[in-house]
Amino acid sequence: MKEAALQPNIVKNMKYSVLCNKGDGNPVLTYSRKDFYKVCLYEGKCIIDYADRSIHLDGMILFFGTPHIPYSWDDIDKKMSYSGLFTEEFLKTNNNSESLQQSPLFKIGGTPIFSLTKEQGKEILEIFEKMTAASQTNYEFREELIRNYINLLIHSALQMQPSEGYNRSKNASSRIASLFLEQMERQFPIESPNLPLKLKNASDFADSLAVHVNHLNKSVKEVTGRSTSSHISDRIITEAKALLSYTDWHVADIAFSLGFEYPTYFNNYFKKHTGITPSIFRGGV
Repeated sequence: MKEAALQPNIVKNMKYSVLCNKGDGNPVLTYSRKDFYKVCLYEGKCIIDYADRSIHLDGMILFFGTPHIPYSWDDIDKKMSYSGLFTEEFLKTNNNSESLQQSPLFKIGGTPIFSLTKEQGKEILEIFEKMTAASQTNYEFREELIRNYINLLIHSALQMQPSEGYNRSKNASSRIASLFLEQMERQFPIESPNLPLKLKNASDFADSLAVHVNHLNKSVKEVTGRSTSSHISDRIITEAKALLSYTDWHVADIAFSLGFEYPTYFNNYFKKHTGITPSIFRGGV
């Protein structure tokens, strides 16, 4: 599945996108946003890997994804897929709306995958077709219409029972290590000093992956031969060097963007790993 394929309106609105992919099209743009939720109708064979489980599917399914829980998707034999990407801001119409992270479809520990019967698949497909058609019009209330279709998909799913048939892979360590590395890279490059790193240590990543930190450390060490902390520190130093070399941000801003509360903490960290201070490195570039 082309997770990165988007329609152009995602760039204009930064709120939502609707995509139809029957296997005969190419991605339009690169998807780099970190705050999009996803609802997908898929027909075919695939494997969806989470940190703690591997789900093998065959047939028509309805899938819900969240930016807070990383996963990988392996197509085996895709026949058709429809996708809707949206931010929580787009879907919520008032401040009293419950956070999507509290929904059974998006919360950590859930299984947001629904195997559809022929009749269910027909009904869900009709909603996606209407939503796709709406996204291509200039209708004045298009966004409201698309929002209603997404909510209809969510409520349709809540009436179903999630698929619990999954296999716990013997390669759990490889999968956890892979998802850790993928999630770490998702945080980079840093685009603004006002958007600091959220995941800064092994415990942060373990919580995000919904695994125990000891399990994460053991898996990463087993697969890569290096500790979780060494991967994190190397990536932070690499990003620090890039920011010092290619931006005019103050060192204090760079420190904050990398998750350091005080510039002195960053200076000591950088010197520990490189042998020189950030200022000396920048001056020598």
